[in-house]
Amino acid sequence: MLIDGLQYANWSEKIFRQMREGGVDAVHVTICYHEMFRETVINIERWNRWFETYPDLICHAKTGDDVRAAKAAGRTAIVFGFQNCSPIEDDIGLIEICHSLGARFMQLTYNNQSLLATGAYEAEDTGLTRFGKQVVKEMNRVGLVIDMSHSAERSTLDAIEFSSRPIAITHANPHTWHPGLRNKSDTVLKALAQAGGMLGFSMYPHHLKGASECTLTSFCEMIARTADLMGVDHIGIGSDLCQDQPDSVVEWMRVGRWSKEIDYGEGSKDNAGFPPQPPWFGDNRDFGNIAMGLRDMGFGDDETDKVMGGNWLRFFDENFGPQ
Repeated sequence: MLIDGLQYANWSEKIFRQMREGGVDAVHVTICYHEMFRETVINIERWNRWFETYPDLICHAKTGDDVRAAKAAGRTAIVFGFQNCSPIEDDIGLIEICHSLGARFMQLTYNNQSLLATGAYEAEDTGLTRFGKQVVKEMNRVGLVIDMSHSAERSTLDAIEFSSRPIAITHANPHTWHPGLRNKSDTVLKALAQAGGMLGFSMYPHHLKGASECTLTSFCEMIARTADLMGVDHIGIGSDLCQDQPDSVVEWMRVGRWSKEIDYGEGSKDNAGFPPQPPWFGDNRDFGNIAMGLRDMGFGDDETDKVMGGNWLRFFDENFGPQ
C-alpha cells in the first residue's frame, strides 16, 4: 500500500496518470486553504467532475476500505482535506456537513491565528481557544481528523492533549533536523506518538535540510532517527507536493484575503515562489526512491511498507468514522 499524506498539485490528467505509473494507492488532497464553506463546495464540485471524467484513474475515498477497493481496481483513492478551518466559518454544525461531503482532515490553523488555535507564524501562541475545544470535540465525534501541520507549539500540544482521538501532522519534519518555522519539536513528536497520532514527512524544499539540494540519504537518515523517537508505527509520507502550480498559488496559500502585502512565509523574498523539488522526488513516479532509501538505511520490508502507506491505512481505518 502506497499512500501520500498530503498533496496540493495543479491537478490534471497528466498527474493522475503519473499517480498510476507510480503505483500510488491513495493521496490526501488539499481542497481548501482560505475558502469559506460555499467556495469549498465549489472545489468539491470540481473534484466530482474529475471523478466522472477519469473513472479509470481516480475515485473518492471516505474510508480505509474505499482505499483498498481503489487499489484492487487499479485506481488512486482521493481523500479530501482542509488546510484551514475557514470552511466551517463560525458554525460548529458545518463540521458534520463537511464530513458528510467527504472531508476527512482539517487543520485547526493555517499559518495565522484562527478562531480555533494559533498558527506557526504568530509571535504569541495562546493555544486552543474556547471555540477550538468545542470543534475538537465535534471533530472527534464525527470522524474528521485534526491536523496540526501549520500550528504553533502550544496549540499543537493542546490539541494532542484535548483530543480524545489520535491527531495527525500530515506534512512536516523534525525541527532538530531542519529548523523551519513549521517543522516540529521533539516534544511535539513524542506527544503525538504517545497519543497514537501520525506524522507525514514532507518533501517540500523549505522543510528540508539543504532545501532543493537535500539528499535522499539525509532524508532517510532523518526518517530513521524519527522512527527511533516516535516508533515506526506512527510515521508515514506527507510529501506536500505542489506539482505544476504557478507562483500565484503560493500567494493565495500564504496571503489569502487577510493582507494587502505579500507574506514570504519562511522569512525571505527568496522564498516567494515554489522552489525546485529535490532530484530524487519530482513527482508521483518517484516514491520508489524513498522506499529504496529506507531499505538502504536498514529498514526491513515490513517497516518500509508501514512508512510508505501501511500506517496511514491503519490510521484511516481507526479515525475516519464516528466515535
